[in-house]
Amino acid sequence: MNETVKILVFAGSARNGSYNKKLAKFAVKIIEEKGAQATFIDLSDYEMPLYHGDLEANEGIPEAAWKIEALMQQHDGIFIASPEYNSSVTPLLKNTLDWVSRIKHGDGPSGAVFKEKVFAIGSTSPNPRGGIRGLLDLRKILQLGLQAVVVPDQVMVPFALKSFDENGQITDEELLMFFNLAIGKLIKISGRLRES
Repeated sequence: MNETVKILVFAGSARNGSYNKKLAKFAVKIIEEKGAQATFIDLSDYEMPLYHGDLEANEGIPEAAWKIEALMQQHDGIFIASPEYNSSVTPLLKNTLDWVSRIKHGDGPSGAVFKEKVFAIGSTSPNPRGGIRGLLDLRKILQLGLQAVVVPDQVMVPFALKSFDENGQITDEELLMFFNLAIGKLIKISGRLRES
């Protein structure tokens, strides 16, 4: 009997009122509706210094990075809701990925966890582009930099100020269709990779 697929969910923002945190929490709802298990974490609970090679050499990898890497190991796939900062990803998200990518186990390569998991990405923004420019950079980081599998479909929610109702739900039918498509592929591919 196949085990339930487990998906880790987080946003690349620490701000309490972040629309991308709202998007991440909505992703949890979609994941659970599709019969998978979702775990939401808040990166503000995993503080790390700015990555620096000398800091790593002298003090090692921060405990928070080890905790995130352990959570990634425990899940089959990851959904990241990524805000767009100056047409790219947030410093918080990039720093988190950089630290986790430095972790290695035994004689294995550093950042091996990224090669073993499936990712889906999404973004929401008050502007009409929905954060697509930041997603282009995030996809490049994950696929080219970290050699991760990233599902081709991605979630872009424009006009964030009016795209969520008072309960944090997305009501636009077309946006919901694309969201469900991306999450469905994340769950399906994650399950297949785990069984391979």
